[in-house]
Amino acid sequence: MLAGPAFAVMLLVTAYPILQAVYDSLFDFRLTDPGNRSFNGLQNYSVILTDRIWWTSLAVTLFITAITVAVELVLGFGLALVMMKALRAIRPVVRAAILIPYAVITVVSAFAWQYAFALDSGFVNSWLGWLPGISADTDWFGGTWKALFVVCVAEIWKTTPFISLLLLAGLAQVPEVLQEAAKVDGATWWQRLNRVTIPNMKAAIMVALLFRTLDAFRIFDSIFVMTGGANSTETVSFLAYRQTISRLEIGLGSAVSVLLFVCVVLICALFIKGFRVDLASARGE
Repeated sequence: MLAGPAFAVMLLVTAYPILQAVYDSLFDFRLTDPGNRSFNGLQNYSVILTDRIWWTSLAVTLFITAITVAVELVLGFGLALVMMKALRAIRPVVRAAILIPYAVITVVSAFAWQYAFALDSGFVNSWLGWLPGISADTDWFGGTWKALFVVCVAEIWKTTPFISLLLLAGLAQVPEVLQEAAKVDGATWWQRLNRVTIPNMKAAIMVALLFRTLDAFRIFDSIFVMTGGANSTETVSFLAYRQTISRLEIGLGSAVSVLLFVCVVLICALFIKGFRVDLASARGE
């Protein structure tokens, strides 16, 4: 009863934008002609789903999500192990230093990485020119794969520290007695990591995986600053922005936003189902 008002406010704040987007997506509604608003049912969805740009943006979004999440989990786990082994006296300093990139505003870090990979003034071409495939005239933003590579580097640099802290919290929950028992049994470092540490960190790993997957799937800032969606680097969030803000087509933009919301809900459902199956398996159910 006491939580009723708070729950109502929370439901209103979270549900209203979604319901409004669903409502607008059912109309042929353009801000260039706001007086001519007509109901067209699911036609906006049909237009979006039959457009090659939607599938290209979805593929780009999935590619960025898969690459960044995989690399961030591996690097984040490595950093968590380093911080766990760091001397107790310097551990807070190490944590603070590692967390600095996450404190930087995304737009600022995107500009910094754009400058680093710039054709004329960037240091990457001059510093790494000895590597195969890199020369002084390498145009990192002149092609799809190179531009996506730079975007992934910027995202990985920014978010890996936060993932490492999430995994560090899970690492601290692994019972020390299990590690000691494995050592007494003669288990190597790799065997302890694979059979003791990681299995006891599944909850933390799932939380980090879910959080980062949802965050990466909605990537917008880095794409907006670094590529502007050029060279087929447009993500689903950027497509929704372009339809709604740039072209003022509220109906089509709302349809893209609703489809993005459906994708996010499906990802959540798959993660939660997989997590429950994993827990049930761990319990022997």
